[in-house]
Amino acid sequence: QVHLVESGGGSVQAGGSLRLSCAASEYSWCMAWFRQAPGKEREGVAFFYSHSGRTDYTDSVKGRFTISHDNPKNMLYLQMDNLKPDDTAMYYCAARSTFGQCGNRDGNYDSWGQGTQVTVSS
Repeated sequence: QVHLVESGGGSVQAGGSLRLSCAASEYSWCMAWFRQAPGKEREGVAFFYSHSGRTDYTDSVKGRFTISHDNPKNMLYLQMDNLKPDDTAMYYCAARSTFGQCGNRDGNYDSWGQGTQVTVSS
């Protein structure tokens, strides 16, 4: 498993921006950001495929969120712009350490961070 530590959450007004960071202890086959709002299921938000550099997003954040990775530092980032109240949630960094399926199923990931809270007020 990979040790993950998130940072960068906070409270902003609608339309504002935040940048989340995730420090990983080692290389992962793929990494992702998930979020979970109170009373809702955890959902995948943005995905990074280390072996190809490909990125993907859930529809609700396309054009507003950007996932990126710093290879030498093993850092994963999520730049969140034009935030909306519906983006309010606990955000988690996830990683899959070995070859296999990634995507938006949380069961595909074997490592999780502790989470960082994002609150967007209207």
